[in-house]
Amino acid sequence: MNFHESEEYLFSLGNEVEAMKLGLENIRKLLAALGDPQKSYLKVQVAGTNGKGSVCAFLDSICLQAEIKTGVFTSPHLVSITERVRINGVDISEGEFARLATRVREASELLVERGEIERVPTYFEQVTAIALVAFAEVNVELTILETGLGGRYDAVTAANAEIAGITRIDLDHQQYLGETIEEIAAEKAAIIRSDSKVVIGEQANEAMKAVKDRCFALGVVPILARDIVVTKDRNTTVRECATFVMKRGAHSLPLVFPPVSLGLAGAHQLENAKTAILLAEILQEYFPATEGNILEGLKHAKHPGRLESIGKFLLDGAHNLGGAKALAAYLDEFITEPITLVFGAMRDKDVSEIAAILFPRAHKIILTEPANSRAMRVSELFRIIPAVVSADVVKLVKYVKDAVSAAQEATPEDGIILITGSLYLIGDAKRVIEQKSRI
Repeated sequence: MNFHESEEYLFSLGNEVEAMKLGLENIRKLLAALGDPQKSYLKVQVAGTNGKGSVCAFLDSICLQAEIKTGVFTSPHLVSITERVRINGVDISEGEFARLATRVREASELLVERGEIERVPTYFEQVTAIALVAFAEVNVELTILETGLGGRYDAVTAANAEIAGITRIDLDHQQYLGETIEEIAAEKAAIIRSDSKVVIGEQANEAMKAVKDRCFALGVVPILARDIVVTKDRNTTVRECATFVMKRGAHSLPLVFPPVSLGLAGAHQLENAKTAILLAEILQEYFPATEGNILEGLKHAKHPGRLESIGKFLLDGAHNLGGAKALAAYLDEFITEPITLVFGAMRDKDVSEIAAILFPRAHKIILTEPANSRAMRVSELFRIIPAVVSADVVKLVKYVKDAVSAAQEATPEDGIILITGSLYLIGDAKRVIEQKSRI
């Protein structure tokens, strides 16, 4: 298959979430058929509701500074599926992706033909396998793997990562993971094994208890991000500048990092940085990573689609309640200009609660539909407009391309255009913005 054919084949397997089959039997058999590539390198798996991608971005940046040959697997992608597989900070090429997709497809179909599995592995299972094979072929030393959904039965968990990071856990995907924070936390904590080294990020008490219970049941002593003290330094830019103080135990002096301005915007990145610092500390047992590498990594980290500025546009994939609260805090602290909000979301999200947080902060609102079968229709979005928002400031524009144009026309010279609600919307919008910039 060429690249276009490989994309079409993977898309034919169904929507990444709607066609998802939670379970590890198929992916384990697929990886075995491919020679178990995941056994050839050290692995860090990151799970959680919010902050997974940011922690991966911080840790990848640290590893680049330390010159550790690193592969990173993340999801979803914004513009190209090749973004999901990065080696030493560079996305895999379309040609390499197509070659590996062909290999994984052939192995998948052969397993079905032999009767070893009942169905062809899903979109996410096959893309996970593509990444793990890609990393093995170029002999990476370390991989950083972002969990897709949950943890216990997510395809990434089949890699059996030696190191686990758990970011903040909140309500999301309840139809798959459970109705309570405790149930969701237990699903995500299931990536922890008896031989795991574990970092637990900042958590609500209920989530922290569930993750700790998993650790203690397995005899694992976790490292807690709450043991790092953060002091925010005065800073007039949108980047958080802070001093991190790490406790070294009862009988040793704390480690005080020099002040650092984070590469990722938003106060919520302080807690993600703490988790990344502690994961990097674990990696120092395997690689010669210095405290200087950690600081430079925090400073230069990039994470597209998360409080990303492109001219007048501000793009942020605030697709759940926690993300919406973090975005609102950023807007309140740093944005004084009038906001035109372009919003689109998936049907399985708490859209009314997200809207209640974000819509009142906008002067104009444009509702639209990402090009995804799970997208909520604009007519449905219109029905959940908060009572405090006048319908007069709301416009319904079905196609993202037209919504971006409408936002540009509606935004005053001193205003900004905020595009948020779904990472799929961010991806669609980035394509449109890039196309416009080339005209």
